[in-house]
Amino acid sequence: MSERIYDLVVVGAGPAGMAAATTACQHGLDVALLDEQGAPGGQIYRSVSNPAPTDRQILGPDYYYGRSLVDALEHSVIDYFHSTMVWDISPERVLSVSVGGQSRTLRAAKILLATGAQERSVPFPGWTLPGVMTCGAAQILLKSSGLTPSGPLVLAGSGPLLLLIACQLHKAGVPISAVLDTTPPGNYLKALRHAVGALRGWRMLLKGLGYLASLRKAGIKMLSGVTQLRADASSSGRLAQLHFQHKGNDCVIECQTLLVHQGVVPNVQLTRALDAKHLWHEQQQCWHPQTDAWGETSIGGFFVAGDSAGIGGALAAEYFGRFTAWQVACQQGRIDSTERDRLARPAQQALDRLMVIRPFLDVLYQPAPEFLLPVDETIICRCEEVTAGDIRRFVGLGCSGPNQAKAFSRAGMGPCQGRMCGLTVAQIIAAERNVAIDQVGYYNIRAPIKPLSLGELASLVSPGEKQ
Repeated sequence: MSERIYDLVVVGAGPAGMAAATTACQHGLDVALLDEQGAPGGQIYRSVSNPAPTDRQILGPDYYYGRSLVDALEHSVIDYFHSTMVWDISPERVLSVSVGGQSRTLRAAKILLATGAQERSVPFPGWTLPGVMTCGAAQILLKSSGLTPSGPLVLAGSGPLLLLIACQLHKAGVPISAVLDTTPPGNYLKALRHAVGALRGWRMLLKGLGYLASLRKAGIKMLSGVTQLRADASSSGRLAQLHFQHKGNDCVIECQTLLVHQGVVPNVQLTRALDAKHLWHEQQQCWHPQTDAWGETSIGGFFVAGDSAGIGGALAAEYFGRFTAWQVACQQGRIDSTERDRLARPAQQALDRLMVIRPFLDVLYQPAPEFLLPVDETIICRCEEVTAGDIRRFVGLGCSGPNQAKAFSRAGMGPCQGRMCGLTVAQIIAAERNVAIDQVGYYNIRAPIKPLSLGELASLVSPGEKQ
């Protein structure tokens, strides 16, 4: 019997993946949906079917909107593989996955990578201390377990998520000592060039102003223009103090937990492993795979949708997922191009309304140079404990790119496979060499994409099969 070949395999059950899978199913495609989590939702709608907080006011209506996507998924005839890690994909569209400690393969005519975004690494002196965590990690705890960080609590960083998580934690009853905004003052002037788009996206602006008003009404201390963050430890080795500068003054805040955030970037590990073409996004200061209008990459049959193709947010990701599904349905002969375009037209109009504000937000919330190019003593590769100064020294010895940096220092060779340090290493090298970052490139990513046990790897070989 020949092995089953799915019309479409979707990797990632966030908004883009769920929308793509259900839309493809509606057009008669044989679909498989793979996701590492135990339930669909992705990061933005994590645990939305059964959130830990019982008070709906804590996470807000934007979060609970995700239930409509989950409900649609549950009413679709789709092979849904939860708790499933994709650790390799071949150019022949064979996926190697691990489920319950056992590995298997799936075959597909088309593959959609909807792996979403990851938080940008936030390297600064002391960021590796126990007690320092990202805003996204705090959200995971809140949504999945109803747990909140211990106080005194400080949030520091830039971007809408910083304000959102501050509001959510406040509504959950967590005392917040301060919210420190590290957005460089010069960004506001630069962002004014995109003011027309910002005004057209007034709904999102209004939402952000609402977050600010809510925090100020609660009496939470809010400081803007904060620079030179440094976290210091107590005698026990845990976070105890946060040092920073504000309006030229040295300041100190006692805290047990510090939540940091400098925006999100596309998760490009799988597209990098496939050697798909990537482009540097100057406004978002990150790499993203090159795609056509329907999400198809430089490798035929491989698509990317949602934030893994470029940061746009949850609603935009949903539309991108549907676009991809319509194109796959067209390529697989379920609909013709006229029907595809008819379906896409109103969705494209809605997407344009959502994306018009992106240039304004991307420029406004570009991270400060101190996080993109941290000082020498800052650890940038947590897995191998490589500092920014180490990378600069290696450049002086002739290191010209991230892959050479591996040979010099093992940076990017730890369990995270460069997810945490890749952007920072490349930006430091580009700055030291005084060249554009696309001349420096990125790590070569190889399978397994994530740590895999020998037992999981060996389970791919059937009994009696030659090894």
